[in-house]
Formats: sequence, structure tokens, C-alpha cells
Amino acid sequence: MTLSRWPESQNRAKLTVTSEPGRNHMLFSRSKTRVAMGATLATVALFAAACSSSSSTSSTTTTGASTSTTLPTTNIATQSTVASVAALVPASISKTGQVTFAMDATYPPDEFIAPGSATIVGMDADFAVAIAQTMGLKAILKNVTFDSIIPGLQAGKYDVGNSSFTDTLARQKVVDFADYFQAGEAFYTKSGDTTTYSSLESLCGHSVAVETGTVEQTDAQAANKSCKKANNQGVTVLSFADQNAVNLAVSSGRADVGFADSQVSGYVVTASNGEFQLSGTAFNEAPYGMATQKGNGMVSAVAAALTQLQSNGTYTAILKKWGLESGAVQSIVINGATS
Repeated sequence: MTLSRWPESQNRAKLTVTSEPGRNHMLFSRSKTRVAMGATLATVALFAAACSSSSSTSSTTTTGASTSTTLPTTNIATQSTVASVAALVPASISKTGQVTFAMDATYPPDEFIAPGSATIVGMDADFAVAIAQTMGLKAILKNVTFDSIIPGLQAGKYDVGNSSFTDTLARQKVVDFADYFQAGEAFYTKSGDTTTYSSLESLCGHSVAVETGTVEQTDAQAANKSCKKANNQGVTVLSFADQNAVNLAVSSGRADVGFADSQVSGYVVTASNGEFQLSGTAFNEAPYGMATQKGNGMVSAVAAALTQLQSNGTYTAILKKWGLESGAVQSIVINGATS
């Protein structure tokens, strides 16, 4: 699935988008993960550009299964600065006048490149712009490989990682999370495949495509060990740099099944023009969190901004725009993972 750009929105003055090459592989897997998305899995075909940039550079994307998707045209209201939120932003960040958000823009509908351009769109792009505006700052969106984000946060290169991160206790050792969404994991296959993948155990004897550094990669590798321990055939885990390459592996027959967060698998299926189908139902519900450098205090500012967006209706508007209302949470929690 090839992804690119969309026309500019009213938030353009507050957004700059750039692309960067990826870096070293992270031991922790991507947040792609967890919500029983129900009908949303099959109906997530409605997406729009949240934001655009007056100074964009082109992004590099990998060609995968072809798609034809109409983006939604809903504009998200420009946010006013909230002094109490702005006061929570660390001085080292606020003095720059901007917040740098890192995301791997190959993961629709959460974050991806709008067709025909270099603009990052999706749920997380909309949240980034609204959060920065609430802080009285400019949003800088950087398109990087997923497994380079946490090292970049640790090094102070990025201020926030909002790329569908699952909040886990392991990740909390190195970053802080403001939890804002719930997601699950789901399988998808080529249409017509009669094998049902309903659990990790059902992967025994099959090949599965996952994005490097994701929760799905970790789970698939664990399934391989479990299958062998139970004297079953192991799992061939094929890891790829981005979701587009995962889709291509399934489309080409290199992998039997694709494995991603539930809303992403749903998007892939809906946008594939019948090439893919969902297999089984979503499982392993867990929270998404926006990641910040451990202990620098930025997580409190992000959580306060998200709480403000909940109170004024923008939070719901963003989820509705992308067909992701099922993942809404009642309140924003810091480091809420229990496993």
C-alpha cells in the first residue's frame, strides 16, 4: 500500500513536516496494539488530512499492496493556548517555540502519508497539532522509522513519540507515557484464504509478516517458542521496516498472514479493494501512549493537553474523523500499563 499527501488544512501555520532516515533497532516493540474495534475494523475507510505544512519535505515510502482510499475532509478546530497547560512544558522545549513529534508514517489510519504529497495525516497527526496549539507552540512532525523513536527521545532529538505506541511496563523503564487510546491486535490474509487465525497459537506452522520493533513482532516470536515447546511446527516470523512492506509480503505470498494493530489491519483490508480479508477477531487489548523522555516532565504537559482536548470535544472529533471512536478512553492516564 503506497501512501503520500493531502491538501492543506486550517492548521497549516502550526505544522511542519520533515522526513528522516531510521536508526538503530529498538528492543521494545511498537505500540501497534489493542482494541476490539468491532465494526470499525471493517469500516475504517474514511480518512482525511488533519494537517498540512507550509514547509514540507518529501518522505520515502515503500510500495506495497495497491489501495484507493478517499480521505475525509473534516477540519479539526484550531486550539487556543491554555496557560495552565503551557506552564507544564519543560523550559528546554518551550523556549524553542515548537514541539517535535516523531512518528513512523506508514501505519494508517493512525499516521501515514496522504496520497499525492509528503504530508503526514491520521489520528496521531491531528492530535500532535492540537496538543502543540494547546501548549501555544508549533508542531513539527518528523517521519522516521518506528524503532528509532525511543532512542531519539532518550537522546533529546524528539520531544514526543506519538506513533501508536503500546504502553508497556518494559517501555516505562526508558520513557514516560500519556495514555490516550485503546487498541488490539488482529490478523489479515489474502482474500480467499480459508485458514482462520484466531490466536497466537494458530500461527504454528505458518509464516507471519510484522513490522520491526512492534508488539506484534514480540508476540509472534513468543508464539514461535510456544509452538515448538508444544511439539508443534514453529512460526516463521518475517520482520519488515514498515507496514507497507508487511502488506507486500502478504500480497506476494511470501507470508501467510499479516499481523498489526486491530485498526491498522482493518484499514489495510478496507483499503485493499478486496485483496485482503480479516482473519479471526481482535485480541490483546492494551493502551496506546504518547511517549516522552523519561523524567523530564513533558508527559504531564502532554497529558494535560489531551485532557483539555477531551473537555472541549476535540478528542472525540479527531477519533470520529478517522473512524476510531471505539478506542476512546474515559480519562488520560500517565504510565497506566499493567504488563
